[in-house]
Amino acid sequence: MKKGSNRRDFLKLAGLASLGLSSSMASAFQLKAIQAALEANSSEKNDYKALVCLFMSGGNDSFNMVVPAGTPEYNEYSITRSDMALPQNELNPLNLLNSDGRNFGTHPSLQKTASLFNAGHLAFLNNTGPLIVPTTKETYQNNSVPLPLGLFSHADQQRNWQTADPGHRSNVGWGGKLADLMSEMNSNSIISMNISLSGTNIFQYGNEHAEFSIKPNSGAPSITGYQNNWGINKERRKAIDKFFNRTYSNIFEQTYIDLLKSGQEGSNQFQQAIEAVPEFNTVFNDDNLSQSFKMIAKTIAARETLGFKRQIFFIRFNGWDHHSDLLIKQQEMFNALDLALYSFAEVLNELNLFESVTTFTMSDFGRTLTSNGNGTDHAWGGNVMMMGGSVSGQKFYGEYPSLALGNPVELGKGVLLPTTANDLYFAELALWFGVNASDLSTLFPNLTHFYDPSSNQPPLGMLPV
Repeated sequence: MKKGSNRRDFLKLAGLASLGLSSSMASAFQLKAIQAALEANSSEKNDYKALVCLFMSGGNDSFNMVVPAGTPEYNEYSITRSDMALPQNELNPLNLLNSDGRNFGTHPSLQKTASLFNAGHLAFLNNTGPLIVPTTKETYQNNSVPLPLGLFSHADQQRNWQTADPGHRSNVGWGGKLADLMSEMNSNSIISMNISLSGTNIFQYGNEHAEFSIKPNSGAPSITGYQNNWGINKERRKAIDKFFNRTYSNIFEQTYIDLLKSGQEGSNQFQQAIEAVPEFNTVFNDDNLSQSFKMIAKTIAARETLGFKRQIFFIRFNGWDHHSDLLIKQQEMFNALDLALYSFAEVLNELNLFESVTTFTMSDFGRTLTSNGNGTDHAWGGNVMMMGGSVSGQKFYGEYPSLALGNPVELGKGVLLPTTANDLYFAELALWFGVNASDLSTLFPNLTHFYDPSSNQPPLGMLPV
């Protein structure tokens, strides 16, 4: 095993990833290929950009997120979905710029999301999911093509979306690889480019970088009592400083202390920066999701103080595994999502940074079109959305399939075969973020089965690249 791998494994086991693994601490282990990519991707890119990943954990029933609204297609939907179908007259209409003649709407609880779409600030990518090579219903049934590992498994499919490597059970996420490629655009060597509102995750774990974990309401974690330099905490701080300032002969002990010290320094930096951010005019709800987006907005507002030109944020929104009570639970959860996204769009406009931030969703998988009697079960293809001032919105991307059972991409029991590989989605985000097309294959090992990075054409056309 390579020395760098030993060290990363130690860091992970020690729980230090939550404090942020910076490039300065890992410089002795950087690979030459990554260093070359850093130089290539860092040149003459001085604008600020951020990606915000919202992971809807559990498997969002996304064909109740975006719903056929015209009578012929709605009838097809309602027959297939039976007791899981939403009332046609309660859907929020979507005014598509690229309509194929069919009409669509959003879930009734996604009223503000529909307004963002109709204003051109949001787009949907339909029936997407992990694929290794182009796959048809016939090749799937014949088992004549390689398929993603662990189809219909929460753990495997969450990993597949976060690593973009569905043929292997990797622990390196594509958000982490992005940080490996582009971290030198940031002047901050203590706080990671990747900031998580939901703790440790695979998506932001790279070869040389991990997430800097913060809390939605309180910001960066700190060693208990360290920041309060008074009373008993003053003595505690002195004792901790002694540990920080010692030199250790054991490489693992020294690495642990160096990173603990670096993490505390990062925590101090982060707290001072966000506490200096003025209060927003935009009002956020008190729930955890909205507060997560508010903390991201504070972090973005402090970008210059913190020395960031590029940032990647991660929020895990749990609870989408609706095998039962789907209609009731989706109504509540979509309402929270709707308000949080709208407030985030509002605050980014307040900061004049809406064009600089792209928010995108991922989920384990879509769900069965058919009902299990009170909910739906694990499936494959589903719909996702992307929001931001740079998004070519008010459009559908990918193919919204027929929802009739027995259609050319329905594999049985209402499971849909994805018609657009999610690699195309990820590649579009990476190109907008500033990655060179020549590095896309490093990030997404199966991408060339679906897209030619040298084509000078965007993978989907959702973002300027």
